[in-house]
Amino acid sequence: MKRRNVFGVWLGLPIITFGIYLLVWYYKIHKEMAEFDSRRKISPGGSLLTIMFGGILIVPPFVSIYNTGKRIADAQRAAGLQPSCSGGLGLLLIFLFGLWPLYYQGELNKIVDHYQGTAPGIQVPLAV
Repeated sequence: MKRRNVFGVWLGLPIITFGIYLLVWYYKIHKEMAEFDSRRKISPGGSLLTIMFGGILIVPPFVSIYNTGKRIADAQRAAGLQPSCSGGLGLLLIFLFGLWPLYYQGELNKIVDHYQGTAPGIQVPLAV
């Protein structure tokens, strides 16, 4: 996984790219979580399409964002960390200045920090 600046993910790059970066980031984190723990079946493209076009039905993007929080908690658990990410809190933060990307990237950065010093592309041991 890649360590990213939480404020860049939340505000900086989405403003510069007119919101496109948020979609790129959402795809990338799902792809990275799928590569991190291949035991979990995660579809980066499906997750992206859900938040892009699921809004027509209103509910699917919220379900996808909630499930992303659960996936991050699963990745924390697999890294041997105490899961601290909450899909419910991520869902709530959608309505609070759209803070959910900031929160989720901060939680993902905990996993990256746990494996600090590991070269990119190296398979790391998983706890669960």
